[in-house]
Amino acid sequence: MIRVTRKVEFSAAHFYHNPNFSAEENRRIFGKCNNPHGHGHNYTVEVTVAGEPDPDTGMVVNLKELKEILEREICDRMDHRHLNYEVPELAGQIPTCETLAALIWRLLDGKITRGFLDRVRVYESSDVFAECTLEPNGRASHSGETLGEKVRRA
Repeated sequence: MIRVTRKVEFSAAHFYHNPNFSAEENRRIFGKCNNPHGHGHNYTVEVTVAGEPDPDTGMVVNLKELKEILEREICDRMDHRHLNYEVPELAGQIPTCETLAALIWRLLDGKITRGFLDRVRVYESSDVFAECTLEPNGRASHSGETLGEKVRRA
């Protein structure tokens, strides 16, 4: 098994806020990240594809095709956007690094036709990242209901 990783970068703004919390609770839990005007990050996303190299090309995945998929599914959707307001897939969710990693996994899952999606790692800064990986059962390791599902259930 060979793993190949490609990186893309995008800049975006966001803020953390749970509508089920009081204003004080949001400030206590999220601190300056609760600023309703938001703040920005230069995100780095690493996507790893695993598999056996094609005997004709020597590649696990065509890196040109992978770059096009990442640009379309991640950068075109999120670059220079306010994640809370401009990315419909994040509606009703707190756009944490963890939430972004899970969303990007879902956006890419099934779009990579050579090899298979093995890992998505999202860096919010140089010292903070979240990742989704493929578990032995073939499922992504991110789990739990979204904030939107919790709000609808409440």
